[in-house]
Amino acid sequence: MSYTNGLDKPEDYFNTKLYTGNGSTQSITGVNFQPDLIWLKNRDGAFAHILTDIVRGNTKSLGSNTTDAEVTATNRITSFDSDGFSVGNAGGSINANAQNIVAWNWLADNTSGSSNTDGSITSTVSANTTSGFSIVTYTGNNTDNATVGHGLGSVPSMVITKSRSVVSLTGWMTKHKDLASNYNVALNRTDAAWNPSSNGWVGDLNSSSVFTLKNGTTNGNNANQSGATYIAYCFAEKKGFSKFGSYTGNGSTDGTFVYTGFKPAFVMIKRTDAAFGWFIFDTKRDTFNVASKYLLPYASDAEASLTTLDILSNGFKIRQSLTYINASGGTYIYMAFASNPFVTSTGVPTTAR
Repeated sequence: MSYTNGLDKPEDYFNTKLYTGNGSTQSITGVNFQPDLIWLKNRDGAFAHILTDIVRGNTKSLGSNTTDAEVTATNRITSFDSDGFSVGNAGGSINANAQNIVAWNWLADNTSGSSNTDGSITSTVSANTTSGFSIVTYTGNNTDNATVGHGLGSVPSMVITKSRSVVSLTGWMTKHKDLASNYNVALNRTDAAWNPSSNGWVGDLNSSSVFTLKNGTTNGNNANQSGATYIAYCFAEKKGFSKFGSYTGNGSTDGTFVYTGFKPAFVMIKRTDAAFGWFIFDTKRDTFNVASKYLLPYASDAEASLTTLDILSNGFKIRQSLTYINASGGTYIYMAFASNPFVTSTGVPTTAR
């Protein structure tokens, strides 16, 4: 098996960067590209997750662990640079002196986006169809079954939305391809997957051009309030680069093996049949197996460690029996991005750690 989709170097589209804050200003280099979505977290302290993207602009940020509206600050991300980004003196999650910080970075198309009229709501989209990632902004109209163009050119596997201009009732409404019809999860919450039924959610993923917004019986606050502005991060699965799937736990330390077709660089997991939160692992914070260092998108908690999973050449294997990651019969969804494809387009296999 070989991959011929131009993604032999996944680090040209997704990369994790670690740095140490200096309490002043600094340029963070070594990302390998100009990032269009930067997700930052202070690993040492209880500070909010910070997400900034090129479409909203470097001064705009949202926290994955809150329902709050967008914040404008000129001393957080001060610029998107050709090999990374620059940070200001905001401290906290951004640049606190002597604090260890992680930045997860994705490439879209390096522009602030262009108008997309594929849906009933006109959107602004910065999309990378090669890697299957797009950043979308739109203004809600409180109409059930409204559609929004995502620009991917293929059916998304996962869409994450958040209100920018209003405090949302639930927060980051997230649709994953392996959730039941009309069911969502929230990036900022621990709830099991549910049908929101009243205050708006992302509908089933079945179109190569648009995603659908469901309003329910009350209003669309979470995803489609009239006049409110929203951000959406959309992901389509690409062989050898990204994988969006599900697995069933077995309750053993000799846990489930999950095949991705590549050596993961980043894995985010959420249990969906019970109330447990999201967990993020990456191979920059854990360079050897077993991967144990995790961060929680739904909480401001500092990094913690627990023997959890092995990162393998073609997927990951659970090494923990706890219910948050591997309950017997429990169901879990995940998103993963590659450090290396299992076999490159030149036929060279990757190796385990």
